[in-house]
Amino acid sequence: MTTPRRRSAGAPRLRGGPGRRALLAATAALAVLTGCSTGEGQVDVTNGGEFRFVAGTPAGEVIPAAERAAAPDFGGTLLGGGDWTSDALAGEVAVLNFWGSWCPPCRVETPQFQEVYADVRDRGVSFLGLDVKEADEQFAQAFVDSQGIEFPSLYDPAGEVALAFRDYPATAIPSTIVLDRDGRVAAVYTGEVAQDDLRAVIDRLLGEEA
Repeated sequence: MTTPRRRSAGAPRLRGGPGRRALLAATAALAVLTGCSTGEGQVDVTNGGEFRFVAGTPAGEVIPAAERAAAPDFGGTLLGGGDWTSDALAGEVAVLNFWGSWCPPCRVETPQFQEVYADVRDRGVSFLGLDVKEADEQFAQAFVDSQGIEFPSLYDPAGEVALAFRDYPATAIPSTIVLDRDGRVAAVYTGEVAQDDLRAVIDRLLGEEA
């Protein structure tokens, strides 16, 4: 049976001057998010050209190209073994999904991501899972094997990749970051992502001039 596609909720993008952005950043620094939680708001990308998280992008929308900031370089060990670095994403639209086999929304979302991945992987799109807060790597491996997940995942129980994205809420699981072809953060979701929203974001980024 095919799981019905749902629209994911998002908050409007907030705009304002430097004072407004500073207030938003300060507010985000005080926020505490818990596992399997959701968030809303916007992304502040005005901090010296580096990605700095404030909150999530509205459903199906992307950050304007002129306002995007570069994602950090990162790497780690893949589920099942082998080293991996973010150099592998160069020139591709990339979907980074923070998940765990222990998280009920992830167990629904990850197979849906596989459906999208199967449709777009030959169009210059990469998917990468970040398996976090996992008690044992075997649990994650068993889940991806049972669900036929073909895109790779880093085994990152300490959430080190999330920490590389400044202020990114590593405890908001599931969550997703989408990068454009230039390795810049183009969309952020702190919560489960509907297939239609993810496909819309990917199509918009693929439609941008390289």
